[in-house]
Amino acid sequence: MRIIHWLLGSLILLIDWLTTPTGIQRADTVQAAINEQTKAFTLYQYKACPFCVKVRRSMKRQSLPIETRDAKRCLDAKKELLAGGGQLKVPCLKVVDAQGCEQWMYESKEIISFLKQSFPQVA
Repeated sequence: MRIIHWLLGSLILLIDWLTTPTGIQRADTVQAAINEQTKAFTLYQYKACPFCVKVRRSMKRQSLPIETRDAKRCLDAKKELLAGGGQLKVPCLKVVDAQGCEQWMYESKEIISFLKQSFPQVA
């Protein structure tokens, strides 16, 4: 079973790499503002998880430089995810607002929808 997981994970990563989307181009000042906003976001993920790949591809398409943390290979990230979000489930987007309040989103569709609403694709 471990070999099957490894093969499927490798295949997912290969296809992701071969079909990497291009990001949108924005004016430098607009992109700089977005880069500053996304510093408050962290995506907890597993590298070969298909739902995590889906979220990362959406981030790439929107040119959103969101920090990713591998909750499978990094014990600290795993602990942060459990302590903050309460579940060891990925993908999970942590958003910290201006007051320091944290919001944890666990569903890939919900995360992608939130990112699209938060960062409209205006060039």
